[in-house]
Amino acid sequence: MDPKIPYAYFVEEERTKSGVVENIATVFLTNRECPWKCLMCDLWKNTLDHSVSKGDIPNQMEYALDRLPKTTQIKLYNSGSFFDKNAIPPQDLLPIANILNSFERVIVECHPSLIDERVLTFNDQISGNLEIAMGLECVHPDVLDKLNKGMDLEQFREKASFLNHHGIAIRVFTLLRPPFLSEEEGIEWGKKTLDFAFENQVEVAVVIPTRAWNGALEALMESGDFHPPEISSLEQVTAYGIKMGKARIFADLWDIDIFSNCNHCLAHRKKRLTMMNELQVIPPVIACNHCGNSH
Repeated sequence: MDPKIPYAYFVEEERTKSGVVENIATVFLTNRECPWKCLMCDLWKNTLDHSVSKGDIPNQMEYALDRLPKTTQIKLYNSGSFFDKNAIPPQDLLPIANILNSFERVIVECHPSLIDERVLTFNDQISGNLEIAMGLECVHPDVLDKLNKGMDLEQFREKASFLNHHGIAIRVFTLLRPPFLSEEEGIEWGKKTLDFAFENQVEVAVVIPTRAWNGALEALMESGDFHPPEISSLEQVTAYGIKMGKARIFADLWDIDIFSNCNHCLAHRKKRLTMMNELQVIPPVIACNHCGNSH
């Protein structure tokens, strides 16, 4: 990996707070591996063996933005936490803020334990609105502990309260059927995790079907402790969240094909999930005579 070039950058569409589907610049910054090493994470695959140097992150941002069309919103993901001083040098935060001054909304990711006054300082430095994305994963107490997340629900609640008090938007990532849960339990706890997110006044919740691409999860598949969820379960949990009407709910459709075992209804289900994401409505149920799924 080159510390002066982001390992990925592109424009994606997302329904924004205004209710309109807009283009959002998304930049995956090249950086060191996240120190938490969560059980399900595969972001270590595109990381450096060392921290970046001063100026590297601003250089990466400019490199990407020079090659992307203009947008009003941006996501900055760095395989870890934006406010980790060992990932992004603190002296780079002001130059980064200056680069971001043309954006109306700036979305960065951060582990709850690193949410503190630095967030407020950065929020004051940018001209647009700040949104913090945090991994909530799953509120099942035993599973959350086994994921090696390095946080508990009380800590998440405390940090969410801090952000809400200061008017900073919250985005959460939730896992659909993480290890150690059956398909039915995955759906049940997927809904309970969204309920917890709603209680903490999040603006966006992304439902991510758990993928087996990082080595550890393949080992758990062999032991029978993990199996990827079905696409119909993603439909159920996403629809549940949308029906609650308390936040924007997005189904993560990255490589969604791997969660389906039926080529007859896959295209229809992908289209239905895309409609959910973009319109925040629940389209008519799809019934498939080939696989028997009806959601």
